[in-house]
Amino acid sequence: MRGYFAIGAEGISKEQNVGTIVRSAYSFGASFFFTIDPGLDVEALRTSDTSDAFNHLPYYQYANPKELALPQACTLVGVELTEDSIELPSFRHPSRAAYVFGPEMGSLSPEMTAQCDHVVKIPMKFCVNVGVAAAICMYDRMISLGRFAERPVRPGGPLLEDKKFSETMRRIVKAKK
Repeated sequence: MRGYFAIGAEGISKEQNVGTIVRSAYSFGASFFFTIDPGLDVEALRTSDTSDAFNHLPYYQYANPKELALPQACTLVGVELTEDSIELPSFRHPSRAAYVFGPEMGSLSPEMTAQCDHVVKIPMKFCVNVGVAAAICMYDRMISLGRFAERPVRPGGPLLEDKKFSETMRRIVKAKK
């Protein structure tokens, strides 16, 4: 996959959600993790990080949205369930992006939303846990920008299709003998 991405959260307040997001970000290959005005001591979470993500993923903390400093040419993508948001399956992920999620029991602040280049939503009936939402967005980025083959027309994977083709060809060759 070309480019890079980062994951961040504004106003997050539950340790378990921070841990889930950081471990998922590390697992999906994020370049860094950031928080804006977290409601907990994120540094203290290092002791409960079983994947050691905090030792492999740079962490940046900002007091408010105005302090947020991203690399040059990095596109800020807010993830928020609003009527005006772009549905995630219809969104082309920027090659250099930082995704920011709102707090558990709220939304991105108007100041944070105003800084976003794009705002996307996961097309669902209601909001899901912020850690789940972050993982869904990272997965969508991976499958849309990753190194994977196009999905086959029929059920099954590319290897299954190749295997069926090879078995069919063997039967045809054998039948001609």
